[in-house]
Amino acid sequence: MFLNDTGGHSMTSRLIPRRVFSINLLTGLLLCLGAAPVIAVEQAPDQFIQTMSNEILDMVRKDPALKAGDLQKIGLLVDTKLLTHVNFQRMTAAAVGPAWRQASPEQQKRLQEEFKMLLMRSYSGALSQVKDNYSIAVKPLRGAVTENEVVVRTEIRGGSEPVPLDYRLEKSADSDSGWRIYNFNILGIWLVDNYRTQFSQEINAKGVDGLIATLSERNKSNNRK
Repeated sequence: MFLNDTGGHSMTSRLIPRRVFSINLLTGLLLCLGAAPVIAVEQAPDQFIQTMSNEILDMVRKDPALKAGDLQKIGLLVDTKLLTHVNFQRMTAAAVGPAWRQASPEQQKRLQEEFKMLLMRSYSGALSQVKDNYSIAVKPLRGAVTENEVVVRTEIRGGSEPVPLDYRLEKSADSDSGWRIYNFNILGIWLVDNYRTQFSQEINAKGVDGLIATLSERNKSNNRK
């Protein structure tokens, strides 16, 4: 059973109230995976997150289809914006764990595709719950911006209480902002680490092909709902 999709319960949903987690997974992903402007110089990592957050919040507020969880519209957003700002291969490899290195190129490709769909489905149902008064407050950066990897800490505000949401970023010469996202921490749980635990159990039981088949079937099942 995987992270907060439309069926059943997961390890994460037992640790964090389902509604709270889904809203904030959605907010974190959307606010950071969206339409960043083309920038000629590298941004500070906290500025990168703040700029993206403001733009994507505005995008969601103005687009009824995104707020309603339209999978086709969300899919377009993911396809055109996600890979620009996220090291998705690193995320998938980290979630799969040691088995990633033994996987064939075709298996790795399938794992990335299914993991991407799983994430998209995980937050699509919460889009309609993004309110106009939501905002992101970026906390002061710890460490130097010259470091190759940093953590940007933020809070989602607008609900009954602020919700902590952190991002791991790596420097990237081929990104317009100079940074790529490779992990998220929501209420103390790193997203990739949480999936690694679940994926490891599946791989131990059924192998890499078994994990791919399970993810594929779960995504197909969700699409039929």
